[in-house]
Amino acid sequence: MYYLLCHLSFSDLVISSNIVPNMLDAILFGGKKMSFIACITQLYFFSGSTFTECFLLSVMSYDRYLAICNPLRYSSIMDFKLQICLSLWPWLVGLTVNLSGVLPILNFFFCYDNIIDHFFCDISPVLKLSCSDTSLVELEVFLFSMPLFILPCGFIIVTYVYIFLTILKIPSTTGKQKTFSTCSSHLIVVVTFYGTLIAKYMIPSVGHSSLINKIVSLLHTLFTPLLNPIIYSLRNQDIKVALKKMVGQ
Repeated sequence: MYYLLCHLSFSDLVISSNIVPNMLDAILFGGKKMSFIACITQLYFFSGSTFTECFLLSVMSYDRYLAICNPLRYSSIMDFKLQICLSLWPWLVGLTVNLSGVLPILNFFFCYDNIIDHFFCDISPVLKLSCSDTSLVELEVFLFSMPLFILPCGFIIVTYVYIFLTILKIPSTTGKQKTFSTCSSHLIVVVTFYGTLIAKYMIPSVGHSSLINKIVSLLHTLFTPLLNPIIYSLRNQDIKVALKKMVGQ
């Protein structure tokens, strides 16, 4: 679990460090100038890290499923080789699949206003500035993005159905609480991450103001990575004990 948490933290770090410095610069100085290549690079790492985190959360749900539903076989199944495979393929998929939507933008013509009404280079604001036909790219982004969002989310739901059924079979209330506490942190992170993601990309934005879209984007790019370590820290007994000792001293 801690090994996978390292990858989740690194993914959050990539998202935050990719966006927050430029965002703060734009807030302090009333705007931020970026080259076209820098904008595309920011878009690439943001979308790649988002896809990667979707799969990392599904891998973590599988880890929780093994730990709760097959505890006696956990060590033999979740060996070092499987850990490496499960942690690498989300990065490979996330950083390669999004090229289908990013690379075609390099050949677009941008003859409209070059001001992006956003605090980072997201796919929709960038495409709105192009005077080329963006319908094919928008279709590719939709066809690739929906499975990459829905399949991991569906996998997480299925694993937690099995987890909850296993927890219900535990006779003692204390045992149920202890078992549920091992996956509650991950469940909170999943709800927070997919909640902001669905609100931003899957709910129709017709009638939404640009301010609302910016607020939802801010929740996804800044507050979700900020909350993840806090959520896991508050649910970790070792960290609680260490904090109590530090406060007591």
